[in-house]
Amino acid sequence: MNIFGIDTCCMAATAAVITDDRLAAQVVQNNKKTHSQKIMPMIEFMLREADMSVNDIDCFAAATGPGSFTGVRIGVATVKALAHAVDKPCAAVSTLHALANNTACFDGIICPILDARRGQVYNALFKGGSMERMTGDRAISMAKLCEELKETDGKIIFLGDGVSAFEDEIKKELGGRAEFAQRMQRMNLAASVAEIGYEKFIRGDVCGYAELKPDYHRLSQAERERNERMGVRAE
Repeated sequence: MNIFGIDTCCMAATAAVITDDRLAAQVVQNNKKTHSQKIMPMIEFMLREADMSVNDIDCFAAATGPGSFTGVRIGVATVKALAHAVDKPCAAVSTLHALANNTACFDGIICPILDARRGQVYNALFKGGSMERMTGDRAISMAKLCEELKETDGKIIFLGDGVSAFEDEIKKELGGRAEFAQRMQRMNLAASVAEIGYEKFIRGDVCGYAELKPDYHRLSQAERERNERMGVRAE
């Protein structure tokens, strides 16, 4: 069984293929946000070097958000096109779940954070080891998140691109309880998307390419500005 994973929701563009017993291939580009230009050549290179083609893939997993609105759309559109071409199912994977999976064995609370601008982060909380969800995916202010975490016990590991923006605030508010993932674990990796996609495929939690949709968790800037002009209050 071969499961394809892709994540273009964050700074890195990454794709991977896992089989029943191993990571077969992974490509990562984490230099400039040119995902629309680079992701297809990256995928073609990866499959060629792994002696595979899209016809060998049993399920296509995509990180569907939250994250960069443009990045989310690129990854979802790419998987929809590939799955449509070979008539294979898709699996929708939370970007935050995939990030947390990078440190799944951590003995404490796993806290992925993505910089959502305007003083907010995209976040969800997971129990290390079991990977049980403690919250759903959400957009939350960093201040409110820190207050929430103060009500919990044990160590907390932070990862995601929000770390660089909020590390000082986290250390100030949570002190020695806060730990930070290593640089490679901190970034989005398609192998984690593919791993979760594998689990979803086994459970039958898949969909057709037409049903795969982005999950932004917040209005776009254009939508917010339109609502402000119309006098509509944001939730």
